[in-house]
Amino acid sequence: MTVPMPGPPPRPADPLGAVERAVAALDGLDERPLGEHVEAYERVHAALSDALAAGSSGGA
Repeated sequence: MTVPMPGPPPRPADPLGAVERAVAALDGLDERPLGEHVEAYERVHAALSDALAAGSSGGA
C-alpha cells in the first residue's frame, strides 16, 4: 500500500486568470441586495488570497 506524501496544494494553472475570474465575480454587485455583498467580498478575498499564495510559491 502506498501512502501519498503531503505536499503543497496544487497551484492554479493560470493564476492571472484566477485573479480575473475573482474580480469579475464583483460585476453587477451594485444591483444585488446589500445582504449579499459581504459573502461576495469574502469569496473574492479567498480567491485572491489563493492566487497570491500560489504566486508566492514559485508560480508564474
